[in-house]
Amino acid sequence: MIIKRPSVKPDSAFFSSGPCAKRPGWSISNLPTFTLGRSHRSKIAKDKLKELITLSKSLLKLPNDYKVGIVAGSDTGAIEMAMWSLLGATGVDILGWENFGNDWVKDAVSQLKIKNLNVHKADYGKLPDLTKVDFNNDVVFTWNGTSSGVCLPDANWIKDDRKGLTICDATSSVFAMPMDWKKLDVITWSWQKVLGGEGGHGMIALSPKALERLRTYQPSWPIPKIFRLAEDKKVLEGVFEGETINTPSMLCVEDCVDALLWIQSIGGSEGAIKRSKKNLEEVKFFVKENKDWIDFLAEKDNTISSTSICLKITDPNFKKLSKEDQTTKLKTINQILEKENIAYDVNSYRTAPAGFRIWGGATVESTDIEKLLPWIKWAYLTNLNV
Repeated sequence: MIIKRPSVKPDSAFFSSGPCAKRPGWSISNLPTFTLGRSHRSKIAKDKLKELITLSKSLLKLPNDYKVGIVAGSDTGAIEMAMWSLLGATGVDILGWENFGNDWVKDAVSQLKIKNLNVHKADYGKLPDLTKVDFNNDVVFTWNGTSSGVCLPDANWIKDDRKGLTICDATSSVFAMPMDWKKLDVITWSWQKVLGGEGGHGMIALSPKALERLRTYQPSWPIPKIFRLAEDKKVLEGVFEGETINTPSMLCVEDCVDALLWIQSIGGSEGAIKRSKKNLEEVKFFVKENKDWIDFLAEKDNTISSTSICLKITDPNFKKLSKEDQTTKLKTINQILEKENIAYDVNSYRTAPAGFRIWGGATVESTDIEKLLPWIKWAYLTNLNV
């Protein structure tokens, strides 16, 4: 099928789900460089690291008694740090409905070998049955499935009087979705998602309940230095004051502070959430008009992610193709979009059903998504039978 080629291109072709688009107006020349080449232990560098922590906590409106720190290894390092340092005191319920959540399941089963373990899994497009979660145990889950585009609708399923900790991988939901912090004892995220920062660094926030666990419990397994939040039941307070466990890139730190100041300029986390919701609305309108060949991967409207917006191909002609041919077609379409400087990296995640994944976080302009969508339709429909 041949349709008219669109005439207007997005101003920015950056729609990757990680690392994500830089903020509008970003330039490396805007970044201060006076901390570069300095020891991260120097006062000037520690002050900058502390500024990043303080800004993050303030903009997210985290409770005053929660502690926030910078850790190594992006969100992956942060969630691993939480699991290795905190789990084992009780049983564990762990949820997985896409690639990354399932990775944490593997860690609990194969690496930490948790004995009293309940695994709640669901296929791509769905959430597990949240009513079956046992809050006498620690509970580990993602808020947003970055590879599936399926997010939690709210935190109402989490009990206020829970005995265990709630450990939330929130990397593609922080600064993009409303979250009830009091329901979460551990929150982890990275700079490279909604902030559009550089990869490699993670953030962790701990509630008083999580901090108390560190002071009263020590896991039976050895904990690598990079994952230690406490030593001999003494919390490493420096982590929350800019004393990072490993050496951070101060250029990445300056870049993240720049992103946080931009978030502040657009109305804080509320402004960022509003921008992300608007991006999703653009895609919702497109999907409604093109239901004959494309749809959201998420099966329920209230679980559709506003950041990692995942679309599946429902066209019967496409579904008749072999998996290999489907992959080849979509690879060709993505190559066309990239060559035309329309969109970079909008392919679906490698383990997800065939389709597209468009980043809709705050650093992406809704006008660019509006301009992108006709190009996806054009590239798909003109290449389906080629």
